[in-house]
Amino acid sequence: MPENILKTGNEHFEIIEKTTVIESSWPTHDQAVEDLTQDHFIVRDGKEYAGTHLIIDLWGAKRLDELELMEDTLREAVTKAGATLLHIHLHHFTPNGGISGVAVLAESHISVHSWPERDFAAFDVFMCGDAQPEKAIAVLEAAFTPSHVVVDTLLRGDVNSAATEDAA
Repeated sequence: MPENILKTGNEHFEIIEKTTVIESSWPTHDQAVEDLTQDHFIVRDGKEYAGTHLIIDLWGAKRLDELELMEDTLREAVTKAGATLLHIHLHHFTPNGGISGVAVLAESHISVHSWPERDFAAFDVFMCGDAQPEKAIAVLEAAFTPSHVVVDTLLRGDVNSAATEDAA
């Protein structure tokens, strides 16, 4: 397989990055050269972790069967959160009109599963780096006008938790 070799650095150090050229049929996202050595883990409030994963349940929600609205809402949520959209794939189910899909991000993903017959939608919003996934909540609320919202927050890849478990 062919390789790409990237050399960066300054007078004090040199970074040599070797990558295998991926089959052209697979989508890729090129990171900026300055990002190649960063893992984009977050340090906030004294904790270090990979990213924030929001589990969002919308109850009493409307318009959950509208594909165009769902796509527009996912795009706006990505923008408001400061993330980078790579691809959106949505699937419409019949006869109830439910939608399942995902917005694939450079920072991770937003997924959706909707049950319009129950006025319920389940969203997962997972983002790493400088993205702010909590800003997606207001976008979802504005689009689908739920009567009740439940949000659970997980810190994925919590370095502090891993260190505590390793010590035990």
